[in-house]
Amino acid sequence: MLMGIFSLLAASLYVLLDAVDVALTEAAVGAGVSIILMLGALVLTTSEEKVHDAKHNLLALVVVLITGGALIYGTMDMPNFADPQAPAHQHVAPRYVQDSVDEIGIPNMVTSVLASYRGLDTLGEVLVIFSAGVAVLLLLGAGTYRRRPRPPRKRTK
Repeated sequence: MLMGIFSLLAASLYVLLDAVDVALTEAAVGAGVSIILMLGALVLTTSEEKVHDAKHNLLALVVVLITGGALIYGTMDMPNFADPQAPAHQHVAPRYVQDSVDEIGIPNMVTSVLASYRGLDTLGEVLVIFSAGVAVLLLLGAGTYRRRPRPPRKRTK
């Protein structure tokens, strides 16, 4: 409860400082998703450990290795870190720095870039965090409740 209150106060402070993009993310992640994840984890956990099959662990390992390999392969074409000749530093960044106040009208350049130029990207980040929350709930076992076996009925004659 205190974490949610702190997140909402921090989001309000970010709005007062003209950092609306950070306020949106703080409100969505801090006050929204993290509280839901924590409450969901408390509801779905039990005091007894579940026994898992070794087959599931092997499948998970294969999926993680394939995903990790794809991510590493995807980074091979990226420019070096802080390379001044990178495409983003040649035409995108100078335009944002020079024209954002005139085009958007927001005095904070970071806010104008994240809230206007990349508004859908910020929405996408919130959707990714929501998807991660749903995945955590599924991993914790949401929807896999087992019914308790009914005791056998006594036959009467």
